[in-house]
Amino acid sequence: MCRSVEVREAVLAKNDELAARLRADLAARGVTAVNLLSSPGSGKTALLENVLRRAAERGLPAAALTADLATENDARRLARSGAPVKQLLTGGLCHLEAAQLRAHVTGWLPDGIRALFVENVGNLVCPASYDLGETLRVTLMSVTEGEDKPVKYPTAFGLAHLVVLTKTDLAKAVCFDEAEFLDHVERINPGVEVLRTSARLGRGVDAFTDRVTAVCDGAEPHRPLLAAEHLSAHGHGAAGRTHSHGSVGAGSAL
Repeated sequence: MCRSVEVREAVLAKNDELAARLRADLAARGVTAVNLLSSPGSGKTALLENVLRRAAERGLPAAALTADLATENDARRLARSGAPVKQLLTGGLCHLEAAQLRAHVTGWLPDGIRALFVENVGNLVCPASYDLGETLRVTLMSVTEGEDKPVKYPTAFGLAHLVVLTKTDLAKAVCFDEAEFLDHVERINPGVEVLRTSARLGRGVDAFTDRVTAVCDGAEPHRPLLAAEHLSAHGHGAAGRTHSHGSVGAGSAL
């Protein structure tokens, strides 16, 4: 058991090093990476479709890279927005890693892009532990999933810079208790903002686009308390992973 834990921590530490380099390279190009995590069926693709269109209307150059185990369904949907989109097939892997993202971004990401949305594999477990070099980490959850998801998946919600509640137009139909949900979020990640959205109604799209734009313009994201524990567990000191443009590292240019 001890050996397996040591191997896992070594893998995560190596991933964090690569993520820091990728973050620095993206920052040098003026690109803000937004890592979107959720369960399957949360509605993140539908929301992202709307956000990409809104970004284009506002003159915010954006691109999207979407990850799945199989099919290019999400890439085809997102491409309808007119934004540059690329599909990443993980070959069965349940999460993205920094090395995968770098390999797919290198030589593809168009010049002038300011926001790169990374739609992670639908899963609230494995992806939560892997830094992708993002500046903004967003955890999404639909009202149909139940109020207790934040306490069931504390890493996914505890490391989020922003939490997005989706499909709010269905809240009444599924008897969603928003107050209980918000209490759970606050317990896991004190002070994190929760945005309410409905892709079907277009609700919350502007607010979400506003938050991304602000970070692209240099606003500091929320700093989760769990991040310090996570860094320590991965063997980093105070200068470790920050999920901000302040992280530096050497690496080949994108």
